[in-house]
Amino acid sequence: QLQLVESGGGLVQPGGSLRLSCAASGSIFSINAMGWYRRAPGKQRELVARITRGDSTNYADSVKGRFTISRDNAKNTVYLQMNSLKPEDTAVYYCNADIVSRGGISYNYWGQGTQVTVSS
Repeated sequence: QLQLVESGGGLVQPGGSLRLSCAASGSIFSINAMGWYRRAPGKQRELVARITRGDSTNYADSVKGRFTISRDNAKNTVYLQMNSLKPEDTAVYYCNADIVSRGGISYNYWGQGTQVTVSS
């Protein structure tokens, strides 16, 4: 069974850093685009950053210059390095990936979410 498992969330003070990880597992043939989204309380889910298999990236304007997305294709893992965190970055962060199974079928998967809280 294909799944995405996130880790690395937690409580951090403003100005601090966190690194999120998301590992895909199961019967995987390849993974195309991977990304991170977030949902803050009372708001809709929004794209934070996305990375293609060829390492092209795009970011939400609100995180440009502070967050960096990267991936390790050998480990089927995507990372989000978050620096200079602000209280408005507080949200549940979700991993997303376009996975092609060994059966040749493409799926879009979501992780279960990890809480990031930025507060003093």
